[in-house]
Amino acid sequence: MGLLDSEPGSVLNVVSTALNDTVEFYRWTLSITDKRVENWPLMQSPLPTLCISTLYLLFVWLGPKWMKEREPFQMRLALIIYNFGMVLLNLFIFRELFMGSYNAGYSYICQSVDYSDNVHEVRIAAALWWYFISKGIEYLDTVFFILRKKNNQVSFLHVYHHCTMFTLWWIGIKWVAGGQAFFGAQMNSFIHVIMYLYYGLTAFGPWIQKYLWWKRYLTMLQLIQFHVTIGHTALSLYTDCPFPKWMHWALIAYAVSFICLFLNFYVRTYKEPKKAKTGKTAANGISANGVNKSENHLVVEDGRKQKNGKAKGE
Repeated sequence: MGLLDSEPGSVLNVVSTALNDTVEFYRWTLSITDKRVENWPLMQSPLPTLCISTLYLLFVWLGPKWMKEREPFQMRLALIIYNFGMVLLNLFIFRELFMGSYNAGYSYICQSVDYSDNVHEVRIAAALWWYFISKGIEYLDTVFFILRKKNNQVSFLHVYHHCTMFTLWWIGIKWVAGGQAFFGAQMNSFIHVIMYLYYGLTAFGPWIQKYLWWKRYLTMLQLIQFHVTIGHTALSLYTDCPFPKWMHWALIAYAVSFICLFLNFYVRTYKEPKKAKTGKTAANGISANGVNKSENHLVVEDGRKQKNGKAKGE
């Protein structure tokens, strides 16, 4: 007999039991959280993080509609300040994680979480919290695209990358603000120093973009990062590292999803035959949020190439 054929009382009992089990499981998960971070900003409840991510997704949906009949914003100065600010923030995070893990004697093969108030452990936890906050700040990448009407750059990869990183790292900070978690954040913050340096330089305009020949290598760095993450996590599983196993497996699955998406981007951008472009794509699957020299792009009319409306050779 199926659940729908049961007596109303028995159905209610099943639902009540399921709800009670869910509440008990939630209480148990709260009992094993990192007590050091529970009163830090955004860490008391997942609701603020979920609300910020929901507002982000709403802006992704409604922003282009709001901008449809408006002129794109010119934001060169804002982009320069933002991108170089992100360079400094990620450099700070990388430095704190490197120095904290070095002074704490961390192992790059297997490192369990130390929930004590040891000064080095708290330093690592604080750096990871800043890393989480930086992922929320990175939502501004998308805001700048939409306000500048670069909607073609707000791809699935772009939105998936930004939204999941901020949301999932809340879980990381809440339960494992240390241990193995330091490795991926340290590596990613270093790569983001290079990325935002590239973005900041592109914001100065076409005169400098011809020197930025190394953008494709940013995508390669990202792909290397994901493969290293999988290898590092697999090694931790092999050595039976005392770190939550479900987080290990979730991280592997997450890295695989990024490898698939970034490989698809790399092939479409650098391996397929070149097509006429109306926007410049950046190396990490999200367009450089600087000012693109493609704004002076060539067009073809009546078989003649034109630049800024003037036929070549006229």
